[in-house]
Amino acid sequence: MVAGPTLRLGVIGLGRAFTLMLPGLRAHRRYALVAAADPNEDNRRRFAAEFGAKVYETEQAMCRNGGVDAVYIATPHQWHAANTLVAAAAGKHVLVEKPMALSIADCYTMIEACRAAKVALVVGHSHSFDAPIRRAYEIIASGSVGAVKMLHALDYTDFLYRPRRPEELDPDAGGGAVFNQGAHQVDVARLLCGGKSSSVRAVTAAWDRARPVEAAYSALVTFESGAAASLTYSGFAHFDSDELMGWIGEGGAVKDAAHYGDTRRALKGQDEAAMRRARSYGATAGTAAAPAPARYHPHFGPLIVSCEHADLRPLPDCIWIYGDGEKYQEKLPPPQPRQEVLDAFYDAAVHGRAPAQTGEWGLATLEVCLAIAQSAREGREIALHHQTAVP
Repeated sequence: MVAGPTLRLGVIGLGRAFTLMLPGLRAHRRYALVAAADPNEDNRRRFAAEFGAKVYETEQAMCRNGGVDAVYIATPHQWHAANTLVAAAAGKHVLVEKPMALSIADCYTMIEACRAAKVALVVGHSHSFDAPIRRAYEIIASGSVGAVKMLHALDYTDFLYRPRRPEELDPDAGGGAVFNQGAHQVDVARLLCGGKSSSVRAVTAAWDRARPVEAAYSALVTFESGAAASLTYSGFAHFDSDELMGWIGEGGAVKDAAHYGDTRRALKGQDEAAMRRARSYGATAGTAAAPAPARYHPHFGPLIVSCEHADLRPLPDCIWIYGDGEKYQEKLPPPQPRQEVLDAFYDAAVHGRAPAQTGEWGLATLEVCLAIAQSAREGREIALHHQTAVP
């Protein structure tokens, strides 16, 4: 556990992203939830009652609260930049959900605002914070397995058929798998391959006319290090790649394979907006909207990292290392919900120790995601110009 004073945190946006982060915030001894801003009165009422905290309709009003040291921005993608500028102007450290923003220009504006205000800017949660990925990075950085030469990652989920807001099905508003899910996979690949991507060649797919947004992609990303990463994602709710992960879900909870097709069936004849609201923090269902406690570490599908002297396969409870002469397993300690990202943000805000996932890192990841979409549209390889190495 990170040592130091309590970080007084305000939350902007009490939706689904906040419900996923909340177990970690509750468990972390160095955070106090002291304020929240959300336009939904039910969300505000519940937050005030649960935490004895101040609540506001707008982030501007919340950021005027001198008792807030830092903010966690969990609003829809299109609001990340504006929310960050408000927080920075008020001198608050910023933890912003992925993707950092929807344009390179917005990312630079966010970075410059936080730098001018001398506040930390960390982008997460993404799966690059996960303990199995961090341990794989440490093994690579030690030099014991040689340089990374190739990486293969794939994830098949029910992403498209989870309850969605209209903008989540609109690519112009940051909807679809490339923005919502690509940031996870790209962050992982960039961390393990050195950070500085060179080019992207990709295809995307949107074959459900009832939900006409890109829900799948396949991309080849090259790196200045000489490594290449093959990244595949599909959210069409057919094959579930958790089958290849021992039926452990993305968040680390055990899944029941007998529930195949439940996500699609749940949407039929239902009020999707109401279903979405039922998953939010202030829903009548209360804490039932929160995810089940995780028994394993989170993951983002099968991943194999090929190095000069070994292949690494991170799993929810261990890392398999397939070396030149032997195959062996390194077990991981039990998970603690999102402690990695919360520790990293705390270190940045309180001790000035920035993690890999700074604003510059988030910008570079967004550039790769934008290049995936551009490459698919234009049918060509896209060169990258805003990349940064792993610190």
